[in-house]
Amino acid sequence: MKTLKTTLLFSAALVLFGCGDDYNDYNPRKNGQTTTTVTTDSRQLKGPAEAKSNLEFPALSQASSSEVIVHYAVLNSKTNERGVNYSLEWDHTKKATRWVCYKMYSATNASNWSRSNWSNGDPWNYDPDVPQNEQQETYNELSKTNPPLANSSYYEKGHILASADRLGSQEANGQTYYMTNIYPMVHNFNVGAWATLEGRVRTWAKQSDTLYVCKGGTIDSNDKILGYTKGNHIVPKFFYMALLSKKGSTMKAIGFLLEHLDPTDWGPISGYARNIQQLERETGIDFFCNLPDDTENEIETVETSQLITDWKL
Repeated sequence: MKTLKTTLLFSAALVLFGCGDDYNDYNPRKNGQTTTTVTTDSRQLKGPAEAKSNLEFPALSQASSSEVIVHYAVLNSKTNERGVNYSLEWDHTKKATRWVCYKMYSATNASNWSRSNWSNGDPWNYDPDVPQNEQQETYNELSKTNPPLANSSYYEKGHILASADRLGSQEANGQTYYMTNIYPMVHNFNVGAWATLEGRVRTWAKQSDTLYVCKGGTIDSNDKILGYTKGNHIVPKFFYMALLSKKGSTMKAIGFLLEHLDPTDWGPISGYARNIQQLERETGIDFFCNLPDDTENEIETVETSQLITDWKL
């Protein structure tokens, strides 16, 4: 889906190929590289510079209560590469994260840190860029000590950007424990289909030059909200993933939508796959809107049966 766009000229070389601190996915012409037209969706103009050109970003909400937060970190402690760790859209009225987006590539795929290295256990923390009183409590809001049932006020802390997706440095890993990156999840969802898909995302990242990821839970419609925590924070009824893989000159995209249930058997993940166009209809979010129109339309409308083949589900 598109709105009015502005046109920019950038190089076809992606930032992940050694561009360090640059926020753009496309860099100015250099070393004789040819240029390509990259479009910026007009809805991105209210956001930070990263939202105007980075391909992982969906279209920004135009609600005055929404704000895009960008977290920078050292992505790889061995190379000292610093860049965007992840970004999110926070709704100050709903007190909830609409989506989290990020890139996975060689630097971020490195394993220089381990979740088990934290001396005092998982370092749950408040996001310094969001008022603390809008965020879930780090320990009392969500708990594993009570049965994590769908009708309970207690849930597990479920990562959106997985801790295991950011092991390149201690700093990058630590930021994944911000409460703006955490949703209330029932146990068998968190350790079941969601964890299975998280593992597949890491596999696909290693098979791509870059994997662009946008994930989140549904917060904008009452019929897509499961309930509320004891602190009155939204528990999404559905969780989603939108993935865009670039390998050489080839791009492909796939979406997943999972209902927030608590079964012990989820079946094959192919049952939750759909093309991006369908996921957009189901979530109300326009993914990968900074792609040129023809590219976006081509990769977002592939039949689900073909996606299952292309992504080896």
